[in-house]
Amino acid sequence: MAYQKHWEQNEKLNKTEQWKLERDGLTILEDIPEYAKNGFSSIPKEEWDKFKWAGLYLQRPKEDGYFMMRVNVPSGILTYDQAVELAAICKEYGRDVYDITTRQAIQFHWLKIEQIPDIFERLEKVGLSSAGACGDITRNIVGNPLTGIDPDELFDTREIVKEVYDFFQLNEDFSNLPRKYKLSISSNINNASNAEINCASFVPATKVIDGKKVAGFHLKVGGGLSARPFLAETLDVFIEPHQVKDVTIAVTTIFRDFGYREKRHLARLKFLVADWGPEKFKEKLLEYVELPDGGEDAVTGWNAGYFYGVKPQKQEGLNYVGLNVPVGRLSSDEVLELARISKKYGNGEMRNCNSQNLIIPNIPDEHVDALLAEKIFDRISTSPLSFIGYSVSCTGIEYCNLALVETKERMRRIANELDRELSLDVPVRMHMVGCPNSCGQRQIADIGLQGIKMRTKDKKMIEAFEIYVGGTLQDGGTLNEKLKGKVEAEQLSDVVKGLLIHFKNTKEPGEAFFDYVNRVGTADLQQSLDGLLQEA
Repeated sequence: MAYQKHWEQNEKLNKTEQWKLERDGLTILEDIPEYAKNGFSSIPKEEWDKFKWAGLYLQRPKEDGYFMMRVNVPSGILTYDQAVELAAICKEYGRDVYDITTRQAIQFHWLKIEQIPDIFERLEKVGLSSAGACGDITRNIVGNPLTGIDPDELFDTREIVKEVYDFFQLNEDFSNLPRKYKLSISSNINNASNAEINCASFVPATKVIDGKKVAGFHLKVGGGLSARPFLAETLDVFIEPHQVKDVTIAVTTIFRDFGYREKRHLARLKFLVADWGPEKFKEKLLEYVELPDGGEDAVTGWNAGYFYGVKPQKQEGLNYVGLNVPVGRLSSDEVLELARISKKYGNGEMRNCNSQNLIIPNIPDEHVDALLAEKIFDRISTSPLSFIGYSVSCTGIEYCNLALVETKERMRRIANELDRELSLDVPVRMHMVGCPNSCGQRQIADIGLQGIKMRTKDKKMIEAFEIYVGGTLQDGGTLNEKLKGKVEAEQLSDVVKGLLIHFKNTKEPGEAFFDYVNRVGTADLQQSLDGLLQEA
């Protein structure tokens, strides 16, 4: 180790921190081959959580011995060979469930310990890894899924993301952080990387240096959702592209050495930033790396990671095709078919969006019509209906030990019902989560649906939801607000429909949901919800 664990004498360290003093989380990778030989019963229970550093979580119920695996996909960019291999692993081991996450990664389910070494080997052959996709470590780096082809980016960030990702992969100097650590790097002017909800984000900016306008980044730190959400703070510094790795190392070092390690629920970087404030954090950062003051912010909007339809790339004569993957779930055959199409008409790339959707890039003008005629686009649509096209969901109780309710299929079902029964002149972004940890990012949704357990009048515990309204990351972000009342899961579809009908009947033409909430406040929607709950 090249660093001193100066916190090791702290007697109040939580249990996770105590075992991390003895052995780094990444060392679980050394143990997996032996566990694979001897089966799940050979794994001590106290070792279960350590599998996170290998990108593995035990599914519900843990005792059954099935793992979820998360595979890193920096900036969401997959080659043809990578997509084909992921589909093959999904088909052979993952019971045909292929999920795109809100951080542009891929998740498999139903994996057995005996299969993990083979999966690791197959991932490595195509340049992929699950190491560090979970755990107290640098997670998958979120980026602009259009980088390199994007007319709305200041410059190509592919090599920058790769440099940072490669540096932190399997790096034991930075694999013992106080908690999970989420990075985003994007020069897209429409905030394609959801900068404000990451621990550290590089966002596009310009600055005049020696009389010349230079394109680079501003830095935001301290964002994160979960039960206590924070929007990231902007530091008054300007970062040139070649400095991103050094700045990332500096921020990560500060988090490692000064972050909190006593209480797990208070250990994210956001709590250190909230306590220090941006000025103190900047002062500490400048002790590690020399940076000038900030320049001009280049972010002009927020696209929430949606890129539907056929759009021109910055390369003349080439197009990208933005596709809707309903709630982010595909089968292996669908992945193989999309890969085939991407190679037949383009260069074989597929790109994951943080909206759980997909992009096929590099399609010549003359191939667009033939591509769009492929049958798979009946379901994986380039122009989805307005509810299913803007619905996001976490994994839910189907696989996740933290979830309280079922989410994926429920969100899909509700969105499809709304598309059949209701039309609006604007899309409404709906995010459903199964617990307060908010992997489905409900705080930034127009309508956030958070699963809870509710006791009925006859004392039975049932699945239910809380409803939040008015989230956005436009102009620095606004987290949505909770409406009072709990909605039984079986009534959720009707209640959401009722709220949306009220929105439709009282909104102005072309008015977006966030603008509506901002104009009328939450009291009007609360009154509507109260009436709907009385009728239910």
